[in-house]
Amino acid sequence: MGNSALKSHLETSQKTGVFQLMGKGLQEFPEELQRLTSNLRTVDLSGNKIEVLPASIGNFLHMKSLTLNANRLTTLPPEISKLKKLETLSLNQNQLQRVPGALCELKALRTLSLSGNLLSELPPGLGALRHLDLLDLSHNKIQTIPPEVQELQAIELNLNQNQISSVAPSIAQCPRLKVLRLEENCLELSAVPQSVLVQSQVSLLSLEGNLFEVKKLRDMEGYDKYMERFTATKKKFT
Repeated sequence: MGNSALKSHLETSQKTGVFQLMGKGLQEFPEELQRLTSNLRTVDLSGNKIEVLPASIGNFLHMKSLTLNANRLTTLPPEISKLKKLETLSLNQNQLQRVPGALCELKALRTLSLSGNLLSELPPGLGALRHLDLLDLSHNKIQTIPPEVQELQAIELNLNQNQISSVAPSIAQCPRLKVLRLEENCLELSAVPQSVLVQSQVSLLSLEGNLFEVKKLRDMEGYDKYMERFTATKKKFT
């Protein structure tokens, strides 16, 4: 990409606070963006070939949305924790095997999307994100949902297309969880916690594509309680 094209993008971003450069084959995070640290609010560099997010990402103190889908990231720098105003972080389709504890310091975060990576476990410490609405961990390699999941504040948790064979009953204690997606995993019917049906606030539970027929769920104790929540929510939106 020519310097003149980048320059014109930078001039536009200076005025709008938005920098979008998708599918341009970029191999690194544009250093030129450092000139805009005081006014950039939104950055989208999806569909490039970026392998490393520089430590200087921590300079964008006013950034609210950072999207780097379909790149080649394998790690994230601890300096990402400085983005205290960040509300949306989307890192789908990268090569992340783990995420740093620094993410837990992004207290304003509402949406965290990590779909299509190489995560083998639920990232620890995400319960610190008190305003999280959506956590998308679909299309990873997660095998188990640990008891610590109860600390999660998300309203929607998407775990579709992982390798999950066990779910801790404590998931029912997630204080805000309304939507739980577990499609296309390795769950037996006996691995579905009864507590999710009986005690949780979950009003949409997606379990298609596991090792049992979804209609068998109707035979589980507490299914009627779950259906009450499901129906009440449906009515609210019709």
